Formats: sequence, C-alpha cells, structure tokens
Amino acid sequence: MDKFSREWFVINSNPQREEQARFHLSLKGLQTFFPRLQIPVAGENKSRITPLFRNYLFACIDVATERHLVVWTPGVRKIVSCGDEPVPIEESVVRFLQRQADARGVIQARSKLDRGREVEISGGPFSGLVGMIQDPPDDRGRVNVLLKLLSRQVSVKLGVEFINGAGVLWASAAASNSGLDGPSAKG
Repeated sequence: MDKFSREWFVINSNPQREEQARFHLSLKGLQTFFPRLQIPVAGENKSRITPLFRNYLFACIDVATERHLVVWTPGVRKIVSCGDEPVPIEESVVRFLQRQADARGVIQARSKLDRGREVEISGGPFSGLVGMIQDPPDDRGRVNVLLKLLSRQVSVKLGVEFINGAGVLWASAAASNSGLDGPSAKG
C-alpha cells in the first residue's frame, strides 16, 4: 500500500471513548493522534488532563482501503464526513498540534487570565464592571471573578467569552499566535 494515499481524518468517538478508539485503531496498525490538554487545577499544585476536542481524535488512513477498519473499531462512532464522503483534514493542522504536544499527545495549557489580574466584563448582566480573576479558567471555559457590587465583594463564575480581551485562553504560546481554533476540514 502506498503511504502517500493516506490522509488525516477526524474520527468521532463514542462519548468518553477516545482512548479506547485510539488503542484499537493502533492495534490495527493505523497512525492516530489524540491531543489532550494538561490543565492546572485552581488553588492546587496539581493538574488534570482532558481531551483537546471531546469525542474526537485523528487517524491517518487510506479511506478507499481502510475505511472499514475505522468504522468497525470499538469506541468509534464515525469518520467525520460531508454526506457519505469522509472529509480529510489538512495535514498541517495535525502536524501543528503534534508539535505542541509531548510524546503522549499532551499539550501544556497556559492561561492569559492569571489569578489577581484585573479584567473588564464585556457581556452578560455584569457587562462594564471591572473585577479580579480568582481562579484561572477551567476546562469548560469558566472563570471565577471577584466583583465589587453595592460595597461588597461577590464571586461570580463567568464564561471566558464575557472577559474583555481574553482571546485564546487555553493554548500553547505558539498556538495562541497561529489563529487555529480546532480541526478544520480542507475543501
């Protein structure tokens, strides 16, 4: 089989079965990549690892001859497709993510929203108020902000989209400069 006929595809796994799908695809001799983020736990000197794209991973296959190997793999729901045709992803996207990751496929998350940083709220019921970051964003993009309301300090949990100038929050330094938000199909 010609290795040049292989392309990268996004594989949709069953919920929380990305690692199972990766393991079984690898047993079939297919090249896979399952990017994950190592996120610091607020208030502790610990971290946790979470999928970069929940329920998705990448596999490099010759879709004409190896499609069946993927769709009949435990943990796999489907190959991301347009209609019935699987859509390959740009190899440069996968390579970029691989360069950010360590040998296990883990990318160190870095937040621009550090504890103690003063920020302006740009949306929702607290729009226009200034607060202070209590905890960095979690893996769901929620951040604790301390606001001063009616002469009292109140802690609120907001989505990072409501923090003015938050930009790309959980990414490596190179990723934050690339403009990549996630997998994109070529077409």
